[in-house]
Amino acid sequence: MQDGFLTVSVIDSNTNRPIEGATVNIYTNPTESGESSTTVYSNLKSNISGQVTNLTLPAPDIAYSQAPSDVKPYSVYTVEVIADGYNTVIINGTQLFPTIEARQGVPLSQLQRRRGSYSRQNEVVFDIPPNTLWGDFPPKIPESDLKPLPAPTGFVVLDNPVVPEFIVVHDGLPENSSAQNYWVPFKEYIKNVASSEIYSTWPTQTIYANIIAIISFTLNRVYTEWYRSKGYNFTITSSTAYDHKFINNRNLFDTINVAVDDIFNTFIKRPPTARQPLLAQYCDGQKSQCPNQMTQWGSKDLGDQGYDYEGILRYFYGDEIVFEKAPVVSGVPVSYPNETLQVGSNNKYVKTIQNQLNAISRSYPAIPKVREDGIYGESTAEAVRTFQSIFGLPQTGVVDFKTWYEISRVYVAVTKIASLNPTI
Repeated sequence: MQDGFLTVSVIDSNTNRPIEGATVNIYTNPTESGESSTTVYSNLKSNISGQVTNLTLPAPDIAYSQAPSDVKPYSVYTVEVIADGYNTVIINGTQLFPTIEARQGVPLSQLQRRRGSYSRQNEVVFDIPPNTLWGDFPPKIPESDLKPLPAPTGFVVLDNPVVPEFIVVHDGLPENSSAQNYWVPFKEYIKNVASSEIYSTWPTQTIYANIIAIISFTLNRVYTEWYRSKGYNFTITSSTAYDHKFINNRNLFDTINVAVDDIFNTFIKRPPTARQPLLAQYCDGQKSQCPNQMTQWGSKDLGDQGYDYEGILRYFYGDEIVFEKAPVVSGVPVSYPNETLQVGSNNKYVKTIQNQLNAISRSYPAIPKVREDGIYGESTAEAVRTFQSIFGLPQTGVVDFKTWYEISRVYVAVTKIASLNPTI
Protein backbone atom coordinates (compact mmCIF):
# COMPACT_ATOMS: atom_id res chain seq x y z
CA MET A 1 0.00 0.00 0.00
CA GLN A 2 0.98 3.61 -0.60
CA ASP A 3 -0.61 6.91 0.36
CA GLY A 4 -2.96 8.98 -1.76
CA PHE A 5 -4.08 12.50 -0.92
CA LEU A 6 -7.51 14.10 -0.81
CA THR A 7 -8.93 17.62 -0.68
CA VAL A 8 -12.67 18.01 -0.12
CA SER A 9 -14.23 21.28 -1.30
CA VAL A 10 -17.72 22.17 -0.08
CA ILE A 11 -19.76 24.74 -1.99
CA ASP A 12 -23.29 26.09 -2.01
CA SER A 13 -24.79 24.67 -5.22
CA ASN A 14 -26.89 27.79 -5.74
CA THR A 15 -24.35 30.56 -5.09
CA ASN A 16 -21.16 28.62 -6.00
CA ARG A 17 -19.61 30.00 -2.81
CA PRO A 18 -17.60 27.97 -0.28
CA ILE A 19 -19.24 26.76 2.93
CA GLU A 20 -17.10 27.22 6.02
CA GLY A 21 -17.59 24.98 9.05
CA ALA A 22 -19.21 22.04 7.26
CA THR A 23 -18.60 18.65 8.88
CA VAL A 24 -16.73 16.16 6.70
CA ASN A 25 -16.54 12.45 7.46
CA ILE A 26 -14.54 9.91 5.44
CA TYR A 27 -15.33 6.19 5.45
CA THR A 28 -13.98 3.14 3.71
CA ASN A 29 -16.36 1.63 1.19
CA PRO A 30 -17.74 -1.84 1.90
CA THR A 31 -15.65 -4.26 -0.11
CA GLU A 32 -16.86 -6.92 -2.51
CA SER A 33 -16.29 -9.47 0.27
CA GLY A 34 -18.98 -7.82 2.38
CA GLU A 35 -16.78 -6.20 5.03
CA SER A 36 -18.43 -3.31 6.87
CA SER A 37 -17.42 0.30 6.36
CA THR A 38 -15.00 1.87 8.83
CA THR A 39 -14.43 5.51 9.75
CA VAL A 40 -11.14 6.99 8.54
CA TYR A 41 -11.72 10.66 9.45
CA SER A 42 -14.59 12.12 11.44
CA ASN A 43 -15.85 15.59 12.34
CA LEU A 44 -13.40 17.47 10.15
CA LYS A 45 -14.42 21.10 9.56
CA SER A 46 -14.15 22.93 6.24
CA ASN A 47 -11.99 26.04 6.33
CA ILE A 48 -12.70 29.59 5.21
CA SER A 49 -12.36 28.41 1.59
CA GLY A 50 -14.81 25.57 2.15
CA GLN A 51 -12.02 22.99 2.07
CA VAL A 52 -10.58 20.16 4.11
CA THR A 53 -7.06 19.72 2.78
CA ASN A 54 -4.04 17.43 3.05
CA LEU A 55 -5.93 14.26 3.95
CA THR A 56 -3.72 11.18 3.65
CA LEU A 57 -5.43 7.90 2.82
CA PRO A 58 -4.18 4.43 1.89
CA ALA A 59 -4.15 3.48 -1.78
CA PRO A 60 -2.88 0.42 -3.69
CA ASP A 61 0.70 0.26 -4.88
CA ILE A 62 1.31 2.40 -7.96
CA ALA A 63 2.43 -0.65 -9.94
CA TYR A 64 -1.20 -1.79 -10.29
CA SER A 65 -2.08 1.26 -12.39
CA GLN A 66 0.91 0.98 -14.73
CA ALA A 67 -0.31 -2.11 -16.60
CA PRO A 68 -3.58 -4.03 -16.83
CA SER A 69 -4.01 -5.85 -13.53
CA ASP A 70 -6.46 -8.07 -11.68
CA VAL A 71 -6.03 -5.77 -8.66
CA LYS A 72 -8.07 -2.56 -8.59
CA PRO A 73 -5.43 0.19 -8.92
CA TYR A 74 -7.21 2.73 -6.75
CA SER A 75 -8.94 2.73 -3.37
CA VAL A 76 -12.54 3.84 -2.92
CA TYR A 77 -13.95 5.95 -0.09
CA THR A 78 -17.26 7.44 1.00
CA VAL A 79 -17.34 11.18 1.70
CA GLU A 80 -20.15 12.54 3.86
CA VAL A 81 -20.71 16.29 4.29
CA ILE A 82 -23.12 17.83 6.81
CA ALA A 83 -23.85 21.55 7.23
CA ASP A 84 -26.60 23.47 9.01
CA GLY A 85 -29.27 24.66 6.63
CA TYR A 86 -28.25 22.23 3.87
CA ASN A 87 -29.13 18.74 2.76
CA THR A 88 -26.49 16.21 3.74
CA VAL A 89 -24.52 14.86 0.79
CA ILE A 90 -22.97 11.40 0.62
CA ILE A 91 -20.62 10.52 -2.23
CA ASN A 92 -20.03 6.79 -2.53
CA GLY A 93 -17.01 6.06 -4.67
CA THR A 94 -14.38 8.78 -4.29
CA GLN A 95 -11.31 7.24 -5.95
CA LEU A 96 -7.74 7.62 -4.73
CA PHE A 97 -4.56 6.67 -6.56
CA PRO A 98 -1.22 6.56 -4.74
CA THR A 99 0.97 9.70 -4.72
CA ILE A 100 -1.74 11.80 -6.47
CA GLU A 101 -3.87 14.60 -5.01
CA ALA A 102 -7.56 13.87 -5.57
CA ARG A 103 -10.12 16.68 -5.31
CA GLN A 104 -13.69 15.92 -4.37
CA GLY A 105 -16.13 18.78 -4.91
CA VAL A 106 -19.29 18.51 -2.81
CA PRO A 107 -22.17 20.81 -3.80
CA LEU A 108 -24.73 21.27 -1.02
CA SER A 109 -28.31 22.37 -1.71
CA GLN A 110 -30.08 24.56 0.82
CA LEU A 111 -32.99 23.21 2.84
CA GLN A 112 -36.37 24.61 1.91
CA ARG A 113 -38.31 26.75 4.37
CA ARG A 114 -41.73 25.49 5.39
CA ARG A 115 -44.08 27.36 7.74
CA GLY A 116 -41.35 29.53 9.19
CA SER A 117 -38.80 26.75 9.72
CA TYR A 118 -36.55 24.59 7.60
CA SER A 119 -37.80 21.26 6.36
CA ARG A 120 -36.21 18.14 7.76
CA GLN A 121 -32.67 17.55 6.60
CA ASN A 122 -32.42 14.98 3.83
CA GLU A 123 -29.56 12.90 2.47
CA VAL A 124 -28.54 13.26 -1.16
CA VAL A 125 -26.50 10.25 -2.29
CA PHE A 126 -24.27 10.08 -5.36
CA ASP A 127 -23.02 6.61 -6.34
CA ILE A 128 -19.86 6.87 -8.43
CA PRO A 129 -19.18 4.02 -10.87
CA PRO A 130 -15.66 2.69 -11.50
CA ASN A 131 -13.06 4.04 -13.91
CA THR A 132 -13.80 2.69 -17.38
CA LEU A 133 -10.43 0.91 -17.54
CA TRP A 134 -11.48 -1.12 -14.48
CA GLY A 135 -15.24 -1.40 -14.84
CA ASP A 136 -17.40 -3.05 -17.48
CA PHE A 137 -18.61 -0.50 -20.04
CA PRO A 138 -19.71 -0.92 -23.66
CA PRO A 139 -16.96 -0.21 -26.20
CA LYS A 140 -17.19 2.71 -28.62
CA ILE A 141 -19.25 1.97 -31.71
CA PRO A 142 -16.96 2.99 -34.59
CA GLU A 143 -18.16 5.87 -36.76
CA SER A 144 -16.75 8.09 -39.48
CA ASP A 145 -14.33 10.67 -38.09
CA LEU A 146 -15.39 13.21 -40.72
CA LYS A 147 -18.90 14.52 -40.19
CA PRO A 148 -21.25 16.35 -42.54
CA LEU A 149 -21.77 19.94 -41.47
CA PRO A 150 -25.27 21.29 -40.78
CA ALA A 151 -27.12 22.63 -43.80
CA PRO A 152 -26.82 26.39 -44.39
CA THR A 153 -30.50 26.81 -43.54
CA GLY A 154 -29.98 25.11 -40.19
CA PHE A 155 -27.31 25.70 -37.59
CA VAL A 156 -24.58 28.28 -38.03
CA VAL A 157 -21.17 26.79 -38.76
CA LEU A 158 -18.33 28.98 -37.56
CA ASP A 159 -15.10 29.52 -39.47
CA ASN A 160 -13.12 28.12 -36.53
CA PRO A 161 -13.98 25.82 -33.65
CA VAL A 162 -14.87 27.75 -30.49
CA VAL A 163 -14.44 26.48 -26.92
CA PRO A 164 -18.03 26.64 -25.63
CA GLU A 165 -18.95 27.86 -22.19
CA PHE A 166 -20.96 24.72 -21.42
CA ILE A 167 -21.28 21.16 -22.61
CA VAL A 168 -24.81 19.79 -22.26
CA VAL A 169 -24.31 16.14 -21.27
CA HIS A 170 -27.16 13.68 -21.75
CA ASP A 171 -26.66 11.09 -19.01
CA GLY A 172 -27.75 8.05 -20.97
CA LEU A 173 -28.30 6.72 -24.47
CA PRO A 174 -29.31 9.35 -27.05
CA GLU A 175 -32.83 8.00 -27.45
CA ASN A 176 -33.48 7.77 -23.67
CA SER A 177 -35.70 10.82 -23.21
CA SER A 178 -35.94 10.27 -19.45
CA ALA A 179 -32.17 10.62 -18.88
CA GLN A 180 -31.05 13.82 -17.20
CA ASN A 181 -29.16 16.58 -19.00
CA TYR A 182 -26.31 18.29 -17.13
CA TRP A 183 -24.97 21.72 -18.08
CA VAL A 184 -21.26 21.34 -17.41
CA PRO A 185 -18.55 24.00 -17.86
CA PHE A 186 -16.28 22.90 -20.71
CA LYS A 187 -13.07 22.48 -18.69
CA GLU A 188 -14.90 20.64 -15.93
CA TYR A 189 -16.35 18.25 -18.50
CA ILE A 190 -12.92 17.44 -19.98
CA LYS A 191 -11.43 16.95 -16.49
CA ASN A 192 -14.31 14.70 -15.52
CA VAL A 193 -14.01 12.48 -18.60
CA ALA A 194 -10.24 12.17 -18.32
CA SER A 195 -10.50 11.30 -14.59
CA SER A 196 -13.13 8.68 -15.51
CA GLU A 197 -11.29 7.07 -18.42
CA ILE A 198 -7.52 7.06 -17.75
CA TYR A 199 -5.31 6.67 -14.70
CA SER A 200 -3.89 9.81 -13.13
CA THR A 201 -0.59 8.05 -12.35
CA TRP A 202 0.30 7.68 -16.04
CA PRO A 203 3.16 9.60 -17.70
CA THR A 204 2.44 13.31 -18.16
CA GLN A 205 2.73 13.13 -21.96
CA THR A 206 0.29 10.20 -22.05
CA ILE A 207 -2.17 12.21 -19.97
CA TYR A 208 -1.81 15.17 -22.36
CA ALA A 209 -2.33 12.95 -25.41
CA ASN A 210 -5.52 11.44 -24.03
CA ILE A 211 -6.85 14.83 -22.98
CA ILE A 212 -6.30 16.28 -26.47
CA ALA A 213 -8.13 13.31 -27.99
CA ILE A 214 -11.05 13.94 -25.60
CA ILE A 215 -11.04 17.68 -26.41
CA SER A 216 -10.89 17.07 -30.16
CA PHE A 217 -13.73 14.55 -30.06
CA THR A 218 -15.85 16.89 -27.93
CA LEU A 219 -15.19 19.93 -30.12
CA ASN A 220 -16.19 17.85 -33.16
CA ARG A 221 -19.55 17.15 -31.53
CA VAL A 222 -19.88 20.88 -30.79
CA TYR A 223 -18.69 22.13 -34.20
CA THR A 224 -20.84 19.75 -36.26
CA GLU A 225 -23.89 20.11 -33.97
CA TRP A 226 -24.03 16.32 -34.23
CA TYR A 227 -26.88 15.67 -31.81
CA ARG A 228 -28.72 18.98 -32.10
CA SER A 229 -28.93 18.58 -35.88
CA LYS A 230 -30.77 15.29 -35.21
CA GLY A 231 -33.34 17.05 -33.04
CA TYR A 232 -31.80 16.35 -29.62
CA ASN A 233 -31.34 19.09 -27.01
CA PHE A 234 -27.83 18.16 -25.86
CA THR A 235 -24.21 18.29 -27.02
CA ILE A 236 -22.97 14.84 -26.10
CA THR A 237 -23.94 11.71 -24.15
CA SER A 238 -22.35 9.91 -21.22
CA SER A 239 -22.55 6.56 -23.02
CA THR A 240 -19.17 5.01 -23.87
CA ALA A 241 -20.82 3.33 -26.84
CA TYR A 242 -21.37 6.73 -28.45
CA ASP A 243 -19.18 9.29 -26.69
CA HIS A 244 -17.27 9.57 -23.40
CA LYS A 245 -17.93 8.59 -19.80
CA PHE A 246 -19.06 11.59 -17.77
CA ILE A 247 -19.88 10.92 -14.10
CA ASN A 248 -21.78 13.59 -12.22
CA ASN A 249 -19.99 14.74 -9.04
CA ARG A 250 -17.06 12.36 -9.34
CA ASN A 251 -13.67 13.43 -7.95
CA LEU A 252 -10.90 14.82 -10.15
CA PHE A 253 -7.11 14.47 -10.01
CA ASP A 254 -4.51 17.23 -9.91
CA THR A 255 -2.30 15.71 -12.63
CA ILE A 256 -5.30 15.76 -14.96
CA ASN A 257 -6.66 19.12 -13.77
CA VAL A 258 -3.40 20.97 -14.43
CA ALA A 259 -2.99 19.37 -17.86
CA VAL A 260 -6.53 20.33 -18.90
CA ASP A 261 -6.02 23.89 -17.66
CA ASP A 262 -2.88 24.05 -19.79
CA ILE A 263 -4.31 22.78 -23.11
CA PHE A 264 -8.11 22.95 -22.93
CA ASN A 265 -8.33 24.77 -26.31
CA THR A 266 -5.95 22.42 -28.17
CA PHE A 267 -7.33 19.94 -30.71
CA ILE A 268 -6.22 17.93 -33.73
CA LYS A 269 -7.51 17.80 -37.30
CA ARG A 270 -6.62 16.26 -40.62
CA PRO A 271 -5.91 18.75 -43.39
CA PRO A 272 -6.52 19.77 -46.04
CA THR A 273 -10.15 18.68 -46.34
CA ALA A 274 -11.25 18.88 -42.72
CA ARG A 275 -12.08 22.21 -41.13
CA GLN A 276 -13.55 20.38 -38.20
CA PRO A 277 -11.69 18.96 -35.18
CA LEU A 278 -10.94 15.27 -35.61
CA LEU A 279 -13.48 12.93 -34.01
CA ALA A 280 -10.61 11.23 -32.18
CA GLN A 281 -12.05 7.85 -31.25
CA TYR A 282 -10.17 5.45 -28.99
CA CYS A 283 -10.49 2.28 -26.92
CA ASP A 284 -8.59 0.66 -24.06
CA GLY A 285 -6.65 -1.79 -26.26
CA GLN A 286 -7.16 -4.68 -23.85
CA LYS A 287 -10.87 -5.42 -23.41
CA SER A 288 -11.62 -3.94 -26.83
CA GLN A 289 -9.68 -3.17 -30.00
CA CYS A 290 -10.06 -0.25 -32.42
CA PRO A 291 -7.86 -0.41 -35.55
CA ASN A 292 -6.53 2.94 -36.75
CA GLN A 293 -7.56 4.64 -33.50
CA MET A 294 -5.71 5.32 -30.27
CA THR A 295 -5.59 2.70 -27.55
CA GLN A 296 -5.29 4.01 -24.03
CA TRP A 297 -2.89 1.33 -22.84
CA GLY A 298 -0.90 1.77 -26.03
CA SER A 299 -0.58 5.49 -25.29
CA LYS A 300 0.68 4.55 -21.82
CA ASP A 301 3.36 2.33 -23.35
CA LEU A 302 4.50 5.10 -25.71
CA GLY A 303 4.64 7.56 -22.83
CA ASP A 304 6.86 5.11 -20.96
CA GLN A 305 9.12 5.01 -24.01
CA GLY A 306 9.57 8.79 -23.94
CA TYR A 307 7.16 9.84 -26.70
CA ASP A 308 5.73 13.33 -26.30
CA TYR A 309 2.00 13.89 -26.72
CA GLU A 310 2.35 14.92 -30.37
CA GLY A 311 4.30 11.75 -31.13
CA ILE A 312 1.74 9.61 -29.32
CA LEU A 313 -1.19 11.09 -31.21
CA ARG A 314 0.58 10.94 -34.58
CA TYR A 315 1.47 7.29 -33.93
CA PHE A 316 -2.22 6.44 -33.71
CA TYR A 317 -3.99 9.02 -35.89
CA GLY A 318 -1.35 9.52 -38.58
CA ASP A 319 1.58 11.83 -39.30
CA GLU A 320 -0.65 14.21 -41.24
CA ILE A 321 -2.64 15.45 -38.24
CA VAL A 322 -2.01 19.03 -37.15
CA PHE A 323 -2.43 20.64 -33.77
CA GLU A 324 -4.48 23.80 -33.48
CA LYS A 325 -5.81 26.02 -30.73
CA ALA A 326 -9.37 27.33 -30.76
CA PRO A 327 -8.94 31.11 -30.97
CA VAL A 328 -12.09 31.92 -29.01
CA VAL A 329 -13.02 30.79 -25.50
CA SER A 330 -16.67 31.53 -24.74
CA GLY A 331 -18.00 32.76 -21.44
CA VAL A 332 -14.97 34.74 -20.23
CA PRO A 333 -14.98 38.52 -19.72
CA VAL A 334 -11.55 39.07 -21.30
CA SER A 335 -9.43 36.67 -23.39
CA TYR A 336 -5.90 35.75 -22.38
CA PRO A 337 -3.48 38.48 -23.57
CA ASN A 338 -0.89 35.93 -24.78
CA GLU A 339 1.69 37.14 -22.29
CA THR A 340 2.51 35.93 -18.81
CA LEU A 341 1.70 38.46 -16.10
CA GLN A 342 4.23 38.59 -13.28
CA VAL A 343 5.97 40.93 -10.86
CA GLY A 344 6.98 43.97 -12.91
CA SER A 345 4.08 43.75 -15.40
CA ASN A 346 2.18 47.02 -15.75
CA ASN A 347 -0.85 47.10 -18.08
CA LYS A 348 -4.61 46.90 -18.35
CA TYR A 349 -4.56 43.11 -18.13
CA VAL A 350 -2.99 43.25 -14.68
CA LYS A 351 -5.85 45.53 -13.63
CA THR A 352 -8.35 43.02 -15.02
CA ILE A 353 -6.82 40.25 -12.93
CA GLN A 354 -6.70 42.47 -9.83
CA ASN A 355 -10.37 43.34 -10.28
CA GLN A 356 -11.36 39.71 -10.71
CA LEU A 357 -9.30 38.54 -7.73
CA ASN A 358 -10.92 41.17 -5.52
CA ALA A 359 -14.37 40.02 -6.64
CA ILE A 360 -13.44 36.40 -5.96
CA SER A 361 -12.07 37.31 -2.52
CA ARG A 362 -15.56 38.37 -1.42
CA SER A 363 -16.47 34.68 -1.62
CA TYR A 364 -12.98 33.34 -0.82
CA PRO A 365 -11.67 35.75 1.85
CA ALA A 366 -8.42 33.82 2.24
CA ILE A 367 -7.39 35.61 -0.97
CA PRO A 368 -6.01 39.01 0.12
CA LYS A 369 -7.46 42.17 -1.43
CA VAL A 370 -5.13 44.01 -3.81
CA ARG A 371 -4.95 47.56 -5.17
CA GLU A 372 -6.45 47.74 -8.67
CA ASP A 373 -3.69 49.90 -10.14
CA GLY A 374 -2.49 47.73 -13.03
CA ILE A 375 0.90 47.21 -11.36
CA TYR A 376 1.86 43.60 -10.70
CA GLY A 377 3.63 43.82 -7.36
CA GLU A 378 4.31 41.34 -4.58
CA SER A 379 0.81 41.78 -3.12
CA THR A 380 -0.76 40.74 -6.42
CA ALA A 381 1.64 37.79 -6.67
CA GLU A 382 0.63 36.68 -3.17
CA ALA A 383 -3.08 36.91 -4.03
CA VAL A 384 -2.43 34.83 -7.16
CA ARG A 385 -0.52 32.21 -5.15
CA THR A 386 -3.38 31.93 -2.67
CA PHE A 387 -5.86 31.54 -5.50
CA GLN A 388 -3.67 28.87 -7.11
CA SER A 389 -3.44 27.00 -3.81
CA ILE A 390 -7.22 26.92 -3.35
CA PHE A 391 -7.96 25.85 -6.92
CA GLY A 392 -5.22 23.29 -7.42
CA LEU A 393 -2.83 25.15 -9.73
CA PRO A 394 0.97 25.26 -9.40
CA GLN A 395 1.68 28.01 -6.87
CA THR A 396 3.91 30.15 -9.07
CA GLY A 397 2.45 33.57 -8.28
CA VAL A 398 2.32 34.38 -12.00
CA VAL A 399 -0.70 34.50 -14.29
CA ASP A 400 -0.10 32.23 -17.27
CA PHE A 401 -2.66 30.78 -19.68
CA LYS A 402 -4.07 28.23 -17.25
CA THR A 403 -4.22 30.62 -14.27
CA TRP A 404 -5.83 33.38 -16.37
CA TYR A 405 -8.70 31.16 -17.47
CA GLU A 406 -9.18 29.58 -14.06
CA ILE A 407 -9.43 33.04 -12.47
CA SER A 408 -11.94 33.93 -15.21
CA ARG A 409 -13.98 30.77 -14.56
CA VAL A 410 -14.20 31.33 -10.82
CA TYR A 411 -14.91 35.04 -11.26
CA VAL A 412 -17.83 34.25 -13.58
CA ALA A 413 -19.12 31.62 -11.13
CA VAL A 414 -19.07 33.64 -7.92
CA THR A 415 -20.31 36.87 -9.49
CA LYS A 416 -23.16 34.95 -11.14
CA ILE A 417 -22.35 36.29 -14.60
CA ALA A 418 -23.31 32.73 -15.44
CA SER A 419 -24.48 29.87 -13.29
CA LEU A 420 -21.49 27.57 -13.00
CA ASN A 421 -20.65 24.69 -10.71
CA PRO A 422 -16.91 25.27 -10.02
CA THR A 423 -14.38 22.46 -10.10
CA ILE A 424 -12.54 22.99 -6.84
